[in-house]
Amino acid sequence: MWSHFHHEADIGVRGLGQTREEAFEEAAMALTAVITDPESVTCTDSVTVDCEAPDPELLFVDWLNALVFEMATRKMLFSRFHVELNGTHLHATACGEPIDVARHQPAAEVKGATYTELEVREDEPGTWRAQCVVDV
Repeated sequence: MWSHFHHEADIGVRGLGQTREEAFEEAAMALTAVITDPESVTCTDSVTVDCEAPDPELLFVDWLNALVFEMATRKMLFSRFHVELNGTHLHATACGEPIDVARHQPAAEVKGATYTELEVREDEPGTWRAQCVVDV
């Protein structure tokens, strides 16, 4: 499950899952949903993403910023994500397609993930949350 949360000038993205990996995947869906309806994005091309950071929060920001970079440089949107975490390393696959402005009707451009309201934590056993504010 993913959601947005209010922030004065920007927008918060939040992912919830049974594992930290699922929370990272759902937050990536929330990132896509800032731009367009994720259901409008088909999975035709895959991109591999690798990140490393000293703690889960920094790794989460690096993950989202890597997706922002891939979307900008490849002119793509993503709708499916698979994340594997191993200590301080993230290995993931993002699947999507080239942007079709007429079909996707992008509503905003995400410039990057920030440290504002950054959290990666287990709220209760089996319920992980990963969230931060993204600059739009």
